[in-house]
Amino acid sequence: MKFIKYEEVINQLSFSEAIQVMKSCFYDYEQGQISQSERRVECLPDGSTQNIFAMMPAYLGSKRFFGAKMITAFPGNRTQGLPSHQGVILLFESTNGYPVAAIDANAVTWIRTAAVSALATDYLAKADAMNLTLIGAGQQASSHLAAIHSVRKLKRVFVYDLDQDRSQAFVAQMQQTYPELKFFHCSTVEAAVCDSEIICTLTSSKEAFLKGEWIAPGTHINAVGTFTPTTRELTSHLMESSRIYVDDYGAALRESGDLLLPIQEGVITAEAIKGTLGELVTEKTVGRSSDSEITVFDAVGLAIEDLCCAEYLFQKIGGR
Repeated sequence: MKFIKYEEVINQLSFSEAIQVMKSCFYDYEQGQISQSERRVECLPDGSTQNIFAMMPAYLGSKRFFGAKMITAFPGNRTQGLPSHQGVILLFESTNGYPVAAIDANAVTWIRTAAVSALATDYLAKADAMNLTLIGAGQQASSHLAAIHSVRKLKRVFVYDLDQDRSQAFVAQMQQTYPELKFFHCSTVEAAVCDSEIICTLTSSKEAFLKGEWIAPGTHINAVGTFTPTTRELTSHLMESSRIYVDDYGAALRESGDLLLPIQEGVITAEAIKGTLGELVTEKTVGRSSDSEITVFDAVGLAIEDLCCAEYLFQKIGGR
């Protein structure tokens, strides 16, 4: 079995490669060529409902591979300078069921989550969008910046985090990494989003904080941070006034509080979803229809994304 560690994943899977892998992944998924099972999430029985263990299985076909991402989420790790999410992807070949690789899941998740957001952004954001907002300056902020910068010619980046020191440190670091861009540390969410054209919400918030009255016409939003039925980042009013797309109908309507809570409130219905990323990739549905409408891509994260990246990495470097 090949063990592919964090550094090797980062070095071997670029964001431009990952975006193309995700485009093929969603094309195959929409065509029924690959499949996945529901994410299973277990709260660890230690008296804390915050620490969870999740398993995400997927099957890529009889001539390809199958496997699962197994990952933990320990929010308290942030106070110790450790990643909140850690895990491994196990990859098996489909002919005889032989395990071929164990791949660092944190590195794959860091890349593929941003690559999916960038793919959605490429379909849904205005072609000339150049202002990006990152709400949450944690691990996903740097990957979303890199991935979205690869599909849009960014000029300005606004950053907000509840931890103002972390936001300022991120801005200083990214300004050195991307000297061609202008970075702004913002003291409020409203200040961070009012002049933006692409917004990524990357938080573990329990309550909605992004309000519709702050959002400029024509903005695209990637709602990425939450993936449980009781947590959300976008208000019901914002969801009601937006054109909504998801990564997968079933997963979104099981797991996305950004959708389920306004549905429970009677503000929207499931029919508010205009399409999936797979339908956009296969041209079964259309994306933005005007420069004034607000679009939302609501992502909960899918096992197929992890397994397709694992397959790509194994085929690229597994034989070494």
